[in-house]
Amino acid sequence: MAKRGQHVVPTAGGWSVRKAGSSKATSTHATQTEAIEAAVKIARIQQTERYIHGRDGRIRERSSYGKDSFSPKG
Repeated sequence: MAKRGQHVVPTAGGWSVRKAGSSKATSTHATQTEAIEAAVKIARIQQTERYIHGRDGRIRERSSYGKDSFSPKG
């Protein structure tokens, strides 16, 4: 996880939110949807990126919550 921001990653018991470069989870959730919601809240506060990884560990989606003009409205 070299990209800065919040990463939603699969774990044995569900899904976790991890800060880029950290081995410890910020939070753990039963569903990917719950983990994504938590990651979005953090990314908005920190004005950074949110990455969603698939079960294979590869990044499948990315959103920016920074100050750029292309950041998502939702």
